[in-house]
Amino acid sequence: MKNTIRRGLCLLLLLAMTTAMAACGQKNTNTGTDEKTMVYAVEAGSAGEEVAKEKGWTVNSVQDQAAALMEVAAGTSDAAVIDLLMAEAMIGPDTSYPNLTYTDSLTQEEYGIGCRQGSDLADFITSVLAEAYQDGTTQTLARQFGIREYLLAEMPQTGYTEDAGGDVAYIRGKGTLVVGITEFAPMDYKDDNGQWTGFDAELARLVAQRLGVDVEFVIIEWGQKVNELNSKAIDVVWNGMTLTDGVQTAMTCTPAYCCNAQVIVVPAA
Repeated sequence: MKNTIRRGLCLLLLLAMTTAMAACGQKNTNTGTDEKTMVYAVEAGSAGEEVAKEKGWTVNSVQDQAAALMEVAAGTSDAAVIDLLMAEAMIGPDTSYPNLTYTDSLTQEEYGIGCRQGSDLADFITSVLAEAYQDGTTQTLARQFGIREYLLAEMPQTGYTEDAGGDVAYIRGKGTLVVGITEFAPMDYKDDNGQWTGFDAELARLVAQRLGVDVEFVIIEWGQKVNELNSKAIDVVWNGMTLTDGVQTAMTCTPAYCCNAQVIVVPAA
């Protein structure tokens, strides 16, 4: 019950923030006719692609959200639909895209971490992240990577019992936790030394440490994430993944650990 209430408050705060953003002048001034003629760059297989298609917009599906931003910056797409967390990190003054802005919030949603169906790894991750939230590690990482703390969702403290034939034992046996990602700042991106870092990447490293194994980050095609899991090319999808009904049917997922929204990115006026 406590976590349900907290998640509800998280989404209410997110809605309040995006409403305030619109009131301050960041509004989608496109008419219905404009929306029908515009091309929206979206990450293939993403929540952004799903909402754009639901609205009947013309989409340009690209490899990841970073590529969607490049499309708008280059003028090859009129707009993009991406995650709010990425927009806050990548768009506006003193960022990688100072000439872009984000406008309307289209959705309020939650992030979770995806494992193979029936995997005991989801419960293991939940137990580690619950402890990390309680000792302040999660909040420290959020501040480090520019994520507003009110967007964090407290993970429930649940018991974990290892299955001798489960994924936790499998991962410990091979000695590496393979994490499927896309390049998605501030969640997963390469630092100046070419090493993967970010809010999700560092949490994944923490889980690998608790497992007693190394961590390996592998770039995947987002639309193929379920196939990558089921083929055991990766062990977990950990990349700001929205908990849609389809995702939760295809994978065993953790509870939400972060709140998010889909926003529209356009050239700044």
